[in-house]
Amino acid sequence: MPQINQLADVLHSQLFWLAITLAVIYFGIGKAMLPKILGTIDARESRVTGDLAAAQAAREAAEATEEAYRARTAENRAEAMKVTASARQDAARATEAQVAKADGKIRAKVEKAEARLKAATDAALADIESVAAEAAQDMVTRLAGVAVSKADAAKAVKAALANG
Repeated sequence: MPQINQLADVLHSQLFWLAITLAVIYFGIGKAMLPKILGTIDARESRVTGDLAAAQAAREAAEATEEAYRARTAENRAEAMKVTASARQDAARATEAQVAKADGKIRAKVEKAEARLKAATDAALADIESVAAEAAQDMVTRLAGVAVSKADAAKAVKAALANG
């Protein structure tokens, strides 16, 4: 094959150009591109580190804000409970006063009603005694033909009512 036969003639030349090409690639990449890539990586790493530090600071600030919020909420809740308890006590006292006032009015009305009832009962008993006395007087007059005075009839009715 002619290509293999030429190999001995072009080998040194090709090795030379291979070395030149590898040297250009080495220096091109190693001296020109690699520092830029490393600089970019360092810049990105420092930016990420800065962002993480900022995020950590923001997280700590958020936690501090949340803690302050919770403390404030607890204080407000305690204050609200205190105000509610005070209002509840005031309402209970007002209700007790109203109940006592209403109880007094009701007691007065009951006493007045009992007095009226007692008066009505006494009047009814007096009327019953008077009606019974008149009925007894009429019955004695009709049945026995004896005239009885109203006072004697009333006395007899009272005696009968007293004995049951």
